[in-house]
Amino acid sequence: MPSLGHQLPLWSVVPFASLLLCIAFFPLAFGHWWEKNRHKALVAALLALPVVALFWHFGDFRPLLHEVTEYFSFIVLLGSLFVISGGIYVRGDILATPRNNTLFLALGGLMANFFGTTGAAMLLIRPLLRTNAERKHIRHIPIFFIFVVANVGGCLLPVGDPPLFMGYLRGVPFFWTLRLLPQWLFMMALLLTTFYLVDRHFWNKEPREALLADRLHYRPVGIFGRINLFLIAGVLMCVVFLEAPVREIVMLALAGLSLRFTHRRVRKRNQFNFAPIVEVAVLFAGIFATMVPALLILEARGSALGVTEPWQFFWATGLLSSFLDNAPTYLTFLALAQGLSAAGGLAREVVGVPAELLAAISLGAVFMGANTYIGNGPNFMVKVICEHQRVKMPSFFGYMLWSGAVLLPLFLLVTLVFFR
Repeated sequence: MPSLGHQLPLWSVVPFASLLLCIAFFPLAFGHWWEKNRHKALVAALLALPVVALFWHFGDFRPLLHEVTEYFSFIVLLGSLFVISGGIYVRGDILATPRNNTLFLALGGLMANFFGTTGAAMLLIRPLLRTNAERKHIRHIPIFFIFVVANVGGCLLPVGDPPLFMGYLRGVPFFWTLRLLPQWLFMMALLLTTFYLVDRHFWNKEPREALLADRLHYRPVGIFGRINLFLIAGVLMCVVFLEAPVREIVMLALAGLSLRFTHRRVRKRNQFNFAPIVEVAVLFAGIFATMVPALLILEARGSALGVTEPWQFFWATGLLSSFLDNAPTYLTFLALAQGLSAAGGLAREVVGVPAELLAAISLGAVFMGANTYIGNGPNFMVKVICEHQRVKMPSFFGYMLWSGAVLLPLFLLVTLVFFR
């Protein structure tokens, strides 16, 4: 592998960069055209073709075949969690107080480690919106929901966020990410405290009739489709105890059981459909194919880029994860760290890199995926659901004003506390 990384030309990373730029900017510039999954598939296929031709030229398809197997594992995990979580309907309308909303986000952040950020976000965003439907000032609530549930919350287990699962497929032990618990607690505490203060500010501005309506519409919480809670646990056990391809076969079987035994009314109430996971599958097929040259080049020549310290990996991985997808960004910087460790003779503690570098890469990818709508897949899905529920969401750059004001100071604190 390293020898091929030295042979590949630098222009071979252009299809990868081009696809990520398309993902970032086509929804803004060509939104209606980009909505169709067949158009996404066309762009992904066209950009993957030069990469296939390049490896045909070198006569070595092994790196591409390796990525095909990882893509299959990746999409089966996401798809299983998506299908099963779509069979759980949370009914109810509790009081929309700052305390209850904060507890809601805290629960979602914890659940993200078991349901995945996508599953937890899709499961909880609708009941959170119903809970706050009578309030007038709620624009900040889905923004913090994206921060906590769709991103920061899912850093403790590989099933929590796609980049961590990719690390698991690359050899990171399943429970290694539990050593990120101090950073998780630190960020969750700061984010939830900030949210409580912001929500209390807006709650105090609510008109009296809105608060009265909220109390009158109280309805206790009920959970339907409970069988899916056991199926989610089954997916987690698959990741822990099984290996490919048995792992993927069993996860697909669990998703099939969810479709078979969940009542149709439950999925209808959740407005469940396959469009979001199809979109993810299409785009990531192109990403996995086009990123192979970048990974090989970074692994072979990464030591020349000057990113050497944990704080540099945290910010470099995080800032790219803000505007690109955080899963390939994680793999890119993991390859960079492996190349750096190999060239510099550093202690290669986990998958060929020092533990502190792996922690920095993991935290950067998971935490800073919250910086923009396109940093992590669930972010944009939450935005779309909120808009369908007639909750006005900020624009792309308006959202960045929120994330810049709230998250960047917290990331600076993480740097000072954990990466000095």
